Amino acid sequence: MPHPRFQPGFRLSAFDVIVLVIGTIASAGAAVMDRMLGVAIAFVVLHFFLFCNVLRLPRSLELIWAGVFAALAAGAMTMNVPSWPVAFAVSVALTAMVAIIAMRRPSYHGVGWRRLNPRLPEWWQSTAAGGSCAPPDAADGAEG
Repeated sequence: MPHPRFQPGFRLSAFDVIVLVIGTIASAGAAVMDRMLGVAIAFVVLHFFLFCNVLRLPRSLELIWAGVFAALAAGAMTMNVPSWPVAFAVSVALTAMVAIIAMRRPSYHGVGWRRLNPRLPEWWQSTAAGGSCAPPDAADGAEG
């Protein structure tokens, strides 16, 4: 199996655009019924874009964020505990935490990688040359 090509930095595919368009439509439609639900959908879609296209987070960090947000959103929707503003604030704080964690990894390959992780090309080569068929992020969770 060939190794993935070295393509760090921002990325955008046709699938990403489709997700963004569908997410925008879903958010607008949900907002008509429940304003905060529409905001929550937009919040998740924007995080999808941030995590997968801008920061290129490992899947493990995406899943941690998603699990925490899902729990907070479920509480906000069913019992109003926490409130939506608190749920969003906690999620934004967690966003910052997972972004910092990702940017400190030797596999960081999102926006700003040249300044934040200038040794990425060497890391990528050593990982690819090591004989592993797994994508380079396999050691710290697959990228989203």
